[in-house]
Amino acid sequence: MRLILILASLLFVLPAQAQEALLLRPDRVFDGVDPQPHTGWSVLVRGNRIEAAGPDIQAPADARVIDLPGQTLMPGMIEGHSHLFLHPYNETSWDDQVLHEPLALRTARAVNHARATLMAGFTTVRDLGTEGAGYADAGLRRAINEGIVPGPRMLIASRAIVATGAYGPKGFEPGVEVPLGAEEADGDDLVRVVRSQIGAGADLVKLYADYRWGPGEPSRPTFSQAELTEAVEAAHSAGRQVAVHAGTIEGMRRAILAGADTLEHGDAGTPEIFRLMAEHGVALCPTLAATDQITRYRGWSGSEPAPQNVLTKRAAFAAARAAGVEICMGGDVGVYAHGNNALEMELMAGQGMPAAEVLIAATSGNAAIFDLADRGAVRAGLLADLVAVAGDPTADISAVRAVRLVIKDGQIARDETVPAR
Repeated sequence: MRLILILASLLFVLPAQAQEALLLRPDRVFDGVDPQPHTGWSVLVRGNRIEAAGPDIQAPADARVIDLPGQTLMPGMIEGHSHLFLHPYNETSWDDQVLHEPLALRTARAVNHARATLMAGFTTVRDLGTEGAGYADAGLRRAINEGIVPGPRMLIASRAIVATGAYGPKGFEPGVEVPLGAEEADGDDLVRVVRSQIGAGADLVKLYADYRWGPGEPSRPTFSQAELTEAVEAAHSAGRQVAVHAGTIEGMRRAILAGADTLEHGDAGTPEIFRLMAEHGVALCPTLAATDQITRYRGWSGSEPAPQNVLTKRAAFAAARAAGVEICMGGDVGVYAHGNNALEMELMAGQGMPAAEVLIAATSGNAAIFDLADRGAVRAGLLADLVAVAGDPTADISAVRAVRLVIKDGQIARDETVPAR
């Protein structure tokens, strides 16, 4: 019996001992927390965790050493507002994607989008709605987790929730049932739908606090204060965060008072409303890139002065920062091409946010906002989600586009390096 127990214990020990170690030796390490990169640091990975990070780390006998000359090693980036089941609106309009593209086609696209996202150095995405593709995001998440297809870790909101009559596509004969880009719910039924989406696999709940009731109308509030409060309470009771689409002052105010975790867009936010956000600890995902790209699709060349909607978005971003609102890095990617996630970071830096702060927002900042304590920094014990880029992104944010190495869960997903041995 004693021999059997010894043999059984060895079965548990041997796999850990057999895990390959990686010693990464870049020019510098941006750890996701300190705005100053660390020169002379190395990072040791074993299994799916960071075993050590710092100066004077010696290579274990079993380690594979990867030299990264001229490169910065940093945490895998976290995309805060993605729609993997959408593709750029200048290719196909949102209405046509929802109404005319088969689910199988949209899922096939999403597989490619997930791969492009990972190859761009984004090892986690918060995907805020399939926009009419039902719970297909749950299947994609499972396929990634099981290693069937490559992609980032996914936090999914699945169908998202809108007030009846307040979403699209629209413009059809009244009474004709048309597929929608989100699930409708109101009043007492709203809590049931929150719970049903969570039960179907949603990691978080997305609500629309305002939207256009009719074509050509400005956005107006949809859910009442009581509805939003009850929906948020139901989600929080189930251990789920709540992201709220809110672009009007009143929609933002109601979402803040309801206890939302993040507000998406915030276009019409005022200094007063942003101070309220800061007081309540609600983060803003400004989605500068979505506004920029949609405006370009409509003919803007990018020249200054920018159109009023772009100026309004920039002013809101500046006011949120001035009020001390925590900024989530998320661009509403899907409106524009997946893999081009860095565009939001470039626009944030272009509007005065120091490059190191943008990098923090995309790593430890988003990890903290989304309660992901196991990632977002280069520190012993955290998940080995790491990216190496050519150059120094703390000096030039565009360096995050020059991805040379992507490691997710301790496994190399992209390698354009030459190992030392």
